[in-house]
Amino acid sequence: MTHLRKPWWRDRIVGGSLATLAMLLLLSGVVGFVWLPSAQNDARFKGILDAICGAAGIPRGWLADAVPPLPTPRHVSTVVLTPDTLSHDAPGSIGRGGTLALKCTMCHGLRGVSTSETPSLAGQQSASIYKQLRDYQTGARSSAVMEPLVKDLSDQDLKDLAMFYGSLPREPARDLGNAPDIVAFGSPTRNIAACGSCHGGMTSKLGAPWLDAQPRAYLRTQLLAFSHGTRRNDTSAQMRNVAANMTPQEIEQAVEYYGSGR
Repeated sequence: MTHLRKPWWRDRIVGGSLATLAMLLLLSGVVGFVWLPSAQNDARFKGILDAICGAAGIPRGWLADAVPPLPTPRHVSTVVLTPDTLSHDAPGSIGRGGTLALKCTMCHGLRGVSTSETPSLAGQQSASIYKQLRDYQTGARSSAVMEPLVKDLSDQDLKDLAMFYGSLPREPARDLGNAPDIVAFGSPTRNIAACGSCHGGMTSKLGAPWLDAQPRAYLRTQLLAFSHGTRRNDTSAQMRNVAANMTPQEIEQAVEYYGSGR
């Protein structure tokens, strides 16, 4: 009498091995895609769906709270900054800049310290001021007030203004030990560098503005503008990418840490 062999999937040893393998795969998936990501103190991974998508490398734009795509800018910043951009200032540059700055005092304060929603310029990085003025002139950054004021200024005028404001005393830096995580550490999983690594506190990046003691209303407005893509004069879209990945709470934490006034 011929004995029929059982199908391989009905073999007890094979079946047991497959069941064990399936359990291991399921356990690995839960640990790798849910438990480990959600254990991080990172807003990106709050909730099981976000944790799975984040661990799988799915861009935030695919998630339900996606940031809308940034509009294509009509103008982009053409300013290329180097350490030598403002190093060879002409004799009398600061004095001429002080004369030109008389038109700026109504908004930016008599000594460059703003008491309104406009930025304080005293002690600001000269390279940063120069870049922003050039961007206003070319339309890379929009302002109904600033664009007419800088329209007819020469490149040397812009450098003189930048050198003057950069020469004024700056507010002391905040204590980084009291900084929120987004300022001190950023969020590497969301490609957010620590604010202090570019804007002062730890170090500063050429052309990146010094943020300490800026009016809170101004900081909030600019971060939201970068987040929504309505301000687009950041080189390589760095700030747009950062702000678009920050939570509203993180934006407010950065504003409260750096800001002054309202």
